[in-house]
Amino acid sequence: MIDIGLTKLALIGVVALVVIGPERLPKVARMAGTLFGRAQRYINDVKSEVTREIELDELRKMKQDVQDAAHDVGNSIHKSMSDTEASINDAWNGSTPSHSSGDDSGSSSWTRTPSVETLSIKAKNFRRKKLARTTAVPSWYKHQSGRKTRVISASARVARYRPIGGGKSAGFF
Repeated sequence: MIDIGLTKLALIGVVALVVIGPERLPKVARMAGTLFGRAQRYINDVKSEVTREIELDELRKMKQDVQDAAHDVGNSIHKSMSDTEASINDAWNGSTPSHSSGDDSGSSSWTRTPSVETLSIKAKNFRRKKLARTTAVPSWYKHQSGRKTRVISASARVARYRPIGGGKSAGFF
């Protein structure tokens, strides 16, 4: 960078005063200032444009990296799904599954049908649960045990739960 000190600036000012003259020196100084400002703005614009291009290149590179990673994940998921599908198809088509039942008949737990008794018990429980879900009586009311289910009026409730103090009212006065 050019090293311009105070003495060099004073020398340039004296030479400009002698060469240009005192009448035109203010106009020339203003024009030189505006040209210097334009040059600084142009340099700053070029710097910002270069910075934007560098950031854009970095973003493109990052985008490509993310796309490659997503493609790799997609391929691994597709491979694992095809392996799983193949193993399920093998098990379905007659190969014995790895988790068979403990009995000696060799039948798998997938092919075993439930007995009639267990089906009737399950159906009964299902109907009971469905009835419990769809009735209008609240479940908290159904679970009450040992309590009276009779509804009493408000005045009877006040009379029943009035504190022990007799019939006197403890008014405000």
